Amino acid sequence: MAIARALAVDTSLLLLDEPFAALDALTRERLQEDLRRVSAETGRTSVFVTHSVDEAVFLGSRIIVLTKRPGQIALDLRVDLPRNGVDPDDLRNQPAYAIARTEVAHAVRAAAA
Repeated sequence: MAIARALAVDTSLLLLDEPFAALDALTRERLQEDLRRVSAETGRTSVFVTHSVDEAVFLGSRIIVLTKRPGQIALDLRVDLPRNGVDPDDLRNQPAYAIARTEVAHAVRAAAA
């Protein structure tokens, strides 16, 4: 419900902190696809906090991985995957998606060490 309220307001920036964390996997994936579509259609900038590597790669055009305390940037990665006109399953199966996912996963593991 909070996401719907946030999207209803016409702002240029949307801040989201783990908005899909409490959802089942199917609902989470569908809302990710909806958010990706709405972002592409509106051009709205979103800052999305997540602990999910897949979610970060699917939704992000730029991914920043932070270290433990003190929080420093461990990775700043631009993701150049198509934002629209591509089936979500096809996107997730692209080699560039797998490469980005691997790079982010490695950075997360290293930052947590």
